[in-house]
Amino acid sequence: MESPWKILQQFEPITLKEMDGVKLMNRTDTKFVFSISSFEQIMSEVREHYKVLEIEGNRLCRYETLYYDTHNYDLYYQHHKGKLNRYKIRHRTYVESHTGFLEVKFKNNKGRTIKTRISKADVPYTWEEESELFLSKTLPFKPQILEPVLWINYNRYTLVNKSGAERVTIDLGLEFIKDENKQTFDRLVIAEVKQDKRKASPFMTVMKKHHIREGSISKYCMGIAVTCNGVKRNNFKSKLSTIKHKNLC
Repeated sequence: MESPWKILQQFEPITLKEMDGVKLMNRTDTKFVFSISSFEQIMSEVREHYKVLEIEGNRLCRYETLYYDTHNYDLYYQHHKGKLNRYKIRHRTYVESHTGFLEVKFKNNKGRTIKTRISKADVPYTWEEESELFLSKTLPFKPQILEPVLWINYNRYTLVNKSGAERVTIDLGLEFIKDENKQTFDRLVIAEVKQDKRKASPFMTVMKKHHIREGSISKYCMGIAVTCNGVKRNNFKSKLSTIKHKNLC
């Protein structure tokens, strides 16, 4: 399992400060799912086009994220029904940089993802003061109906296009934790191309070459579907079956 990661050491590095110009808080997202067995070959083919984020000598960065929803999983069901203009609320800890943010992701009916966030080092389990004010101003509903429901943790490589406003995040070692239920997907790779507007991309060209089709997959919805008994998951069954069929879990 160590050999696939060695290819990332051959990429040119980029720092967080240098990456400030490609935050892409208002963007389009294009997602791909593939097996870890294809990782090394794909990375070797995109190496000349991208730099890799490096923080204090680390290129593989740990993300620990707590998602919030209502008691009845209303936000999950909005996605399950294919509703546009939907929200995700989460607190994300960036382990290597020792930072954390409370974030709201809004997916509008034009297919754009708009992310708003405030710096918050500690994970909030109840809404008080600054956090409550931020959510009240950002959401069309009261934050008091939200509660912690799911941890999603993984390791991430972040690639930055050398010649355009584009980032590619590569997520590995995905784990979902809900109460005492923990599900891991060690062979799954989730790549997401983030651009200010959709355009040609070296990464997407390589995906097409390897016959890896783009496809929407929500880590949050996937996590709820595999850890929470009793929720409806009919509209996600084909995606979950594909993951199992390809031996990605």
